[in-house]
Amino acid sequence: MNLIPRSSFFDDMFDFNTDFKEGSLMKTDIYKKDGSCVVEMDLPGVKKEDITMDLDHGYLTISAKKEETTEEKGDYIRKERFYGETKRTFYVGEIDENQVKATYENGTLVVTFPDQRPASTKKQITID
Repeated sequence: MNLIPRSSFFDDMFDFNTDFKEGSLMKTDIYKKDGSCVVEMDLPGVKKEDITMDLDHGYLTISAKKEETTEEKGDYIRKERFYGETKRTFYVGEIDENQVKATYENGTLVVTFPDQRPASTKKQITID
């Protein structure tokens, strides 16, 4: 139920429920393949030189910046495209930065590193 009256047809036509939370623009899949962990992240419209990755104490942080052009396009009815900086952090374990490989093509960042997690951490404890 909407208690605020709409001022024009375009307000209703372009009314979507969008919520831009931190990292929501960096949709990510993480999976294991051939003894490696692979992080695939969508970064549409971001240039390769505007992406940074840092590895610190087992945490991989990926940051991306998308700057708005200053070109005047007219009066906006709705503006939803994101401009600014966003980042995501993932715990990857203590790995050597030389083992991390990254490629960026067609708006998708692919980061690969060795899977160093133990096969099973579950241990049974006997009761005395």
